[in-house]
Amino acid sequence: MNVTNELFDLSGKVALITGGTHGIGMAIGIKLGQAGAKVCVNDISEEKLESCKAEYAKAGIDVYTLVFNVTDEADVDRGISQIEQEVGAIDILVNNAGIIKRIPILEQSIADFKQVIDVDLVAPLIVGKRVAPKMIEKRGGKIINMCSMMSVYGRNSVSAYASAKGGLKLLTSNMCCEWAKYNVQVNGIGPGYIATAQTAPIREGNHPFNDLVMTRTPAARWGEPEDVANAALFLSSKAAEFVNGHVLYVDGGILANFGYVKGENDLPEA
Repeated sequence: MNVTNELFDLSGKVALITGGTHGIGMAIGIKLGQAGAKVCVNDISEEKLESCKAEYAKAGIDVYTLVFNVTDEADVDRGISQIEQEVGAIDILVNNAGIIKRIPILEQSIADFKQVIDVDLVAPLIVGKRVAPKMIEKRGGKIINMCSMMSVYGRNSVSAYASAKGGLKLLTSNMCCEWAKYNVQVNGIGPGYIATAQTAPIREGNHPFNDLVMTRTPAARWGEPEDVANAALFLSSKAAEFVNGHVLYVDGGILANFGYVKGENDLPEA
């Protein structure tokens, strides 16, 4: 095995990708599986878990799936305990599960706001707290929190999401500060605008948001799920042993170029 392959070899590692049944989460799961990791995926939907198995199988990945709710401490404990018993202690955690609600602040209920905060910010804390002790015990582990470009800027109608992702960026920093001395690396990934099934409607034709993305992204294209998965592989690997408390933005350069655009707030949200 050459040096490059050795650096990115995840053989023998157990990886949990929360909500990894589709889109970016699935791309990450497949990438880590192809690098040798035993991939575990959870969701609250048994149907989604069943349907995703075929997609993983196409990529040659025998994925381990189970139902548990990342916002419920007792359910997380049950799910992680099952993984530990049937697969092994988790070496790589990707806190990928998340939701977004596009509602203007004055129209948004506090219940909706809290739900987004619970899934996008509190859940990574719950799951991270549950897996970290064993990582600390064996002096090694990787935690990747799925942050966002909205970890650093706001947009119209996504106050809850941006609040959660901004908090997640700082939670990532604090996890690093407390756990780095145990050889646990905690980092974030901030995807830019990625071509997924969810974004297909706004990438077609002359949709104004597509125009915004294409004109403000220096790479002049939407990202692909594999672009994000490649970053996750790096952060999961030996190559990132001294990378800690960092958010890696996979955005084609848009944050370097994203300034005020006249009339931007009138555009439909992505």
